[in-house]
Amino acid sequence: MAESPESASPAGLLPDSAYRVLARKYRPQSFADLIGQEAMVRTLSNAFATRRIHQAYIFTGVRGVGKTTTARILARALNYETDTIKVPTIDMPELGIHCQAIIESRHVDVIEMDAASNTSIDDIREIIEAARYKPVSAQTKVYIIDEVHMLSKAAFNGLLKTLEEPPPHVKFLFATTEIRKVPVTVLSRCQRFDLRRIEIPAMMDYLETIIAKEGVEVEEEALMLLARASEGSMRDALSLLDQAIAHGSGKVRAEEVRASLGLADRTRVIDLFEAVMSGDISRALIEFESQFNEGAEPLAILTDLGEFVHVVTRLKLVPEAARDPALSETERQRGLAFSKQVPIRALTMAWQIILKGLGEVQGASRPRMAAEMVLVRLAYAADLPSPGDMIRELRSGATGAGSAPSAPAGPSGGPSASLPRLVSANAAPALPVQAVAAPVEEGRPQPASLPDLVALARQNRDIRMMTALERHIRVVNFEAGKIDLVLLPLAEPDLPNRLHKVLLDWTGRRWMISVVSDMPAEALPKTLREEAEAAEAETRQGVMALPAIQAILNRFPGTEIVGIREPAEESLAPAEPDALDREAEITDDDL
Repeated sequence: MAESPESASPAGLLPDSAYRVLARKYRPQSFADLIGQEAMVRTLSNAFATRRIHQAYIFTGVRGVGKTTTARILARALNYETDTIKVPTIDMPELGIHCQAIIESRHVDVIEMDAASNTSIDDIREIIEAARYKPVSAQTKVYIIDEVHMLSKAAFNGLLKTLEEPPPHVKFLFATTEIRKVPVTVLSRCQRFDLRRIEIPAMMDYLETIIAKEGVEVEEEALMLLARASEGSMRDALSLLDQAIAHGSGKVRAEEVRASLGLADRTRVIDLFEAVMSGDISRALIEFESQFNEGAEPLAILTDLGEFVHVVTRLKLVPEAARDPALSETERQRGLAFSKQVPIRALTMAWQIILKGLGEVQGASRPRMAAEMVLVRLAYAADLPSPGDMIRELRSGATGAGSAPSAPAGPSGGPSASLPRLVSANAAPALPVQAVAAPVEEGRPQPASLPDLVALARQNRDIRMMTALERHIRVVNFEAGKIDLVLLPLAEPDLPNRLHKVLLDWTGRRWMISVVSDMPAEALPKTLREEAEAAEAETRQGVMALPAIQAILNRFPGTEIVGIREPAEESLAPAEPDALDREAEITDDDL
């Protein structure tokens, strides 16, 4: 979004004492002044040229990209009138009869409304009532509703009919940052334009023109910092420039911009990246402390660190990205060097750790401590081994039980031919439920064992009965048509009656359910749950005895086996080396 100074027009001149901030002083006044919105301007140009002007337009985008300003320019184009021109046009080389009043939001036929403070149906009724009357002096009556998503549901509904079939002399222009909150019934009646963020090169070019007009001395690096901090919003960029000019008494230096914005030196952020990725946590913490003492915020340091991780990743995957004008020469050269040294798995791991760490720092009562712990995590993660290397060593037998591998082993990886898959979940052991393969009587299954009965309960989706059978009874005898069982203390008193009823429904025959109460405790059989837990404990002991598992546990002290799953048959074949590298995707939770 480019901006022409309002002072260019005699009517826009103000006394020296009435200072206007840059964002207002250089607000665009015509479509020619807009930067970065070429697609929208081209569409509107064609619409005006062919007289296919829609009755309603909605502009959406992030803050400060020119949504409301564009609506005012469009209102000016709809009512452009000079001594020789009296038709709507986007070509407005000079101020028309109505232009200055529209620009200053004081024209009687261009009504601006802030939906954030006028949300009710009563406000919309006023618009609907006034829309019936023709404009006082202009050609078209224009309603500009800012932050339209703030209207109430009743207000939106009240607007629909007028929006779909407005009087020929009325146009509606909407602006919003939350397009998803606007009902589709409203969107379907409007032409939608998504205003793009201003790209850094275009923003820097325009800021340079503003600086030249203001007679301010600005360092190029400071300009880059301002453009990056604005995140594509021209209004934010001009506001930050205003602040920087005031802070530097007319001279804008990079060091002062970093101090005022709480940013870290980009070169020193790269030094911090080098320290943590090489595992030198001592140097990393010293560098972080130095930046913090010089005014950089912990959150800003981590954010910049994450941005450089992204830069290195892009350079590694797309070397042509080095031509990005938004990169400084230091970022370009050192980023390319790092992209050749740091593997992609380490970069993705670093990104995940930083992303999670940003949330931790934001929510921490002491952000500095939280940020330092994120750096510690990064440094130690950088020293973690490659999962592919670890698996290859375990398969080759290079690592014996009780000895650490000569090459480091990663925190995660794919299944090995000699290893069961370790499942990181604190789940209870699975119960051995057999398929219902008992005899069938009149087309209905007849369970021949307690596992068969549990499977039948699962098949009929009776979770309550299935849980009771697994955990709350001990079966003394199970035969066709008869079950002898012992009720445990947690069993429901009417469980035998319910079991009798469901068995009649499921099998089509009456079962005799007997409750045994005089059997010695030592002679009682185990519940299905207890049998599953015993089997799981036996399996765990067997897995713990494997030399490869012992090597992993020794390599990572404190590691526990929380679950065991046998690998699929197709995974038993030796993995190709490339496949091992692809298995090296590691999340922060794995660490």
